Amino acid sequence: MDEYLQSLNGRQKLAVTTTEGPMLVVAGAGSGKTRVITCKIAHLVHQGRCRPGEILGVTFTNKAAEEMRLRVEGLLQGLDSVPSLSTFHSFCVRVLRRHAERLGYGRDFAICDTDDQNAILKKICKDAGVSSPVRRIRSLISKRKNQSRRRVYDFHYDSDPYDQEGVEPVMARYQAQLEKSNAMDFDDLLLLTDKLFREQPEIREAWSERYRYLLIDEYQDTNASQYALVRHLASTHGNVTAVGDEDQSIYAFRGADVGNILSFEEDFPGAVVVKLEQNYRSRQSILDAAMAVVSHNSERKPKRLWTRNPRGEPVEVHSAESSYAESRFVCRRIERYLQQGETGVAVLYRINFLSRQFEDTLNHFGLPFRLVGGVSFYKRKEVRDALAYLRVARNPRDNLALERIVNTPPRGIGPKSLARLRLGAARNGDSLWDAVRRDADQDDTPRRLRNVLERFVALVGQWRQGIDLEQSLQVVLEQILHSSGYARALEREESEEANNRLLNLQELLSVARDHSDSGRSLQEFLDETALRSEADDYDEAAPVTLMTLHNAKGLEFPIVFLVGMEEKLLPHTRSLAEGNLEEERRLCYVGMTRARKRLILTLARTRRMWGGDVEERRQASSFLAEIPRRLVRYSGPEWSQVQLWGTGHSPGRSGTPGSGSGRTAGVSRSPSFAPGVRVEHPEYGHGIVLQVQKVRDDLKLTVSFSGRGKKMFYQRYARVKLL
Repeated sequence: MDEYLQSLNGRQKLAVTTTEGPMLVVAGAGSGKTRVITCKIAHLVHQGRCRPGEILGVTFTNKAAEEMRLRVEGLLQGLDSVPSLSTFHSFCVRVLRRHAERLGYGRDFAICDTDDQNAILKKICKDAGVSSPVRRIRSLISKRKNQSRRRVYDFHYDSDPYDQEGVEPVMARYQAQLEKSNAMDFDDLLLLTDKLFREQPEIREAWSERYRYLLIDEYQDTNASQYALVRHLASTHGNVTAVGDEDQSIYAFRGADVGNILSFEEDFPGAVVVKLEQNYRSRQSILDAAMAVVSHNSERKPKRLWTRNPRGEPVEVHSAESSYAESRFVCRRIERYLQQGETGVAVLYRINFLSRQFEDTLNHFGLPFRLVGGVSFYKRKEVRDALAYLRVARNPRDNLALERIVNTPPRGIGPKSLARLRLGAARNGDSLWDAVRRDADQDDTPRRLRNVLERFVALVGQWRQGIDLEQSLQVVLEQILHSSGYARALEREESEEANNRLLNLQELLSVARDHSDSGRSLQEFLDETALRSEADDYDEAAPVTLMTLHNAKGLEFPIVFLVGMEEKLLPHTRSLAEGNLEEERRLCYVGMTRARKRLILTLARTRRMWGGDVEERRQASSFLAEIPRRLVRYSGPEWSQVQLWGTGHSPGRSGTPGSGSGRTAGVSRSPSFAPGVRVEHPEYGHGIVLQVQKVRDDLKLTVSFSGRGKKMFYQRYARVKLL
């Protein structure tokens, strides 16, 4: 028996050695899913089922793909070729770089990140008189593109009767701007690859036959486009292994559809289903508490996590008098752990604004920490400027990059000159670069501007020549930074901030050198930097890490503080209003199962919310009451203990972990909202109330909506109307 098989438990071995046809691996938190995926890849090759290049493994972050690649290389030592292991977006870029012309794009299309999108949308919203925040408009456009319904959407969408934000006209102009700039945003990469495979069956079949075995990680996080891509790629052979856990589906706001994993057997008839329930990460006390919470969900496959690890100390729940007291409690405890030599502490929160109090207090205590989700290296202005220069050198018709650097540093092409160039490009139906070259060569262009444009065109020509001569990426970037005057402009500032920017550019040059040494192209470098996510900035060596629950997905820590365990924070107020209570519960479960040894849940009695001046009274999260009292060690004032669990009551008894039951004791029926009545929601349409439950001083409604499944609401937040 191969050595890698000997390290697997029985269910893991079954998942690895079953090679043909569709398979769903329901992998509970910490159950070794990455080990299963990598061992299955090795098994397919060692058993002669296929060549390494005929395997495609897909996951959601660059970090996860890199970890997978390193493990596979260790198991397949000595082989000339390796399997394709990437994110969905990276795979789509690879496809579109070959076939973009079939969709009316050039192969040298640009990839827009969120900053590029914001710049485009800011101008469109200003011109259209749309007052909604650009960030919200961008989120709504993304949601429209990735509607989480189980059917393939065309690239253009019908108007929305509830479009109160004015998104539709903005989206139309936004998409037109992208197409004119030969650019795609992250959502387009998925949608256009799906469109390509649907409209060009010979291309779909070629890619499906190329990859005879598919392994999809984190299947519960797939959206409609990703689901369609899996179906396309499995169309000629059906050899797809989907690995995931519906209890960890937390990205509905990005379009993820938990229905994809729940309906896998229906989508792939004859699928083998294997459940991985042995946890290798956490203490049993942590698992029991986490399962007690998530077992209240109804949209799940029943399971119960167990471990051979020690039971460990109970989960601690600490209630503080204020948010300030909460942060001091957390930081004092972290200080004690660090003094005892324990590192790897995470402070997790539902909403970004909660980090500020902990950042301030950690700094006050002099404790080292890393904030994930701040301004990452590749989002810093000087790095983005340098990458924009490289994009222009690679393709001067990249309008977004050209607008960013055409007058950075200032070279005499100010707002009026830029407006003239834009007008010329629009009049002739070509790119901004064509307008630059045209005005640089026309007698009717003002002499001063013509001279400036002539010098700029010559500069771009020098940079492109370096690429054509196949100079190393580091050499090309060094030439650009100096000949453009960018580095000199920073040196002249003689400030600490400018010096830090120069150091960041030196670091980028080091990255460019490493990239060139590995033999990868400039286009691959630009694609990889554009597709980086916040999760890729996580530093495993940091003694203390601050991050959101969403960013913590896929990570683990010896010690976890899950802070802000209050109603309207976790569960979030918007999720309560939109009926996404089950996803909020899954998010809480994800945070709890990041902990290996210790889990501390904290809340505050008062907190300033949303920048307010007044300390608001807070209510404990309803999720805390779902943890049986016997699993908890409480610290804090007695009043809060009574608020959480009452007197002599152990909640959670009616919901046995792993049962999948959403019922709780004490169901109360409202004369208005009762099972069987018809209701309407502005987003989900018409539905029928299935269940009404009494939860403290509120009612929890379970409603089934046609074509949208079941949603759960608290009555006080719901936008549900009786019909």
